[in-house]
Amino acid sequence: MKIAMVGSGYVGLVSGACFADFGHDVVCIDKDQSKIDRLHEGVMPIYEPGLDALVTSNVKTGRLSFTTDLAEGIEGARAIFIAVGTPSRRGDGHADLSYVRAVAHEVGESLSNDAVVVTKSTVPVGTGDEVERILRESRAFREKGHRISVVSNPEFLREGAAIGDFKRPDRIVIGAEDDFGREVMREVYRPLFLNESPILFTSRRSSELIKYAANAFLATKITFMNEMADLCEKVGGNVQDVARGIGLDGRIGGKFLHAGPGYGGSCFPKDTLALLKTAEDYESPVRIVEAVVKVNDLRKRAMGRKVIEALGGSEAARGKRVAMLGLTFKPNTDDMRDSPAIAIAQTLADAGVTTAAYDPEGMEQARPLMPEVVMATDPYAAIEGADAIVIVTEWDAFRALDLDRVKALAKAPVLVDLRNIYKPETLRAAGFVYSSIGRT
Repeated sequence: MKIAMVGSGYVGLVSGACFADFGHDVVCIDKDQSKIDRLHEGVMPIYEPGLDALVTSNVKTGRLSFTTDLAEGIEGARAIFIAVGTPSRRGDGHADLSYVRAVAHEVGESLSNDAVVVTKSTVPVGTGDEVERILRESRAFREKGHRISVVSNPEFLREGAAIGDFKRPDRIVIGAEDDFGREVMREVYRPLFLNESPILFTSRRSSELIKYAANAFLATKITFMNEMADLCEKVGGNVQDVARGIGLDGRIGGKFLHAGPGYGGSCFPKDTLALLKTAEDYESPVRIVEAVVKVNDLRKRAMGRKVIEALGGSEAARGKRVAMLGLTFKPNTDDMRDSPAIAIAQTLADAGVTTAAYDPEGMEQARPLMPEVVMATDPYAAIEGADAIVIVTEWDAFRALDLDRVKALAKAPVLVDLRNIYKPETLRAAGFVYSSIGRT
């Protein structure tokens, strides 16, 4: 089957490459000529483990290609995926659907055959209805009489593990309103039917809501454990033991129970805000999600203050230097969107503290977001002369630091571990003043 993927960002490129690897003929379409030129040269616009090899191999077989010409790209495509950005709108936090609408209009003017149009982008409830209205008012439907079905197929990809998530998913959610849409989507995902991946067919609106509800629930789990970590520090508990203790309950599960500096990234912050706006529009408040958003925003600054306390307090901290290890919101990605590191660095700067940082993949993306931070060539260069070291992202490169070298380079052996990647007894035995999250 020929598939067109409109949008060659994170979701579109990963999905398109994986569909091609399943044996479909895939054209990835993007308005950014420089991005398409780089893809033709084998240069990935994002960092995702294994993506460059997957793209290269499928380009060589002829199953994956790239273009800026939407009309050319969708010609003969049975399924046309919309995978463009839906960033938070300034002012109200709602998802900006301007790119989705623009694609729908252009598809409607260019479509030359029957096709299923699939919203892969994360979109608010009712967006599929709007896309269908645009397409039914288009030339393809009114003048040419093409059969068009609009389907919702949300993505559930974790940055850093996206290819595995796509090929071995927990579930595939498909929201379709007619047999044509369901039939084509069964064929699109037929390789995963053979792997017995759970495929859930729902209404279109239910599918759209599933994506937001899933991300809001996961954000709630993270935020709940962060508050439990604060309580553990007050009462002398260990948040990792608490997490294991409740995670062994099958009704709760052990995932997303790791305490840390707060969630970030491209999904949770944006999707929780969009869900709040939808709930407001329909006068059906989701107060738990409201609290999650507020607590998470406050936590990031609180982590900056935790570092200041480790420096001796606000007066003592002024003029001191901190080494920040990790900038991206999670490891194995170069994504800086809503990373806790941004708020932490700003809090330190406001307190008169200078920061040197190192991240294996995120420094180019971090520079314009954190102009006050000096980017170092490696973790030890960041640590040299530091009055304190703070681990913000749990990259593997930081899990086995040479502690003797760290002590020799740092001005003071103070380490704030916001990801709990070290054991307190190990660091204290090595002569460090060590603090972590939810452990005393």
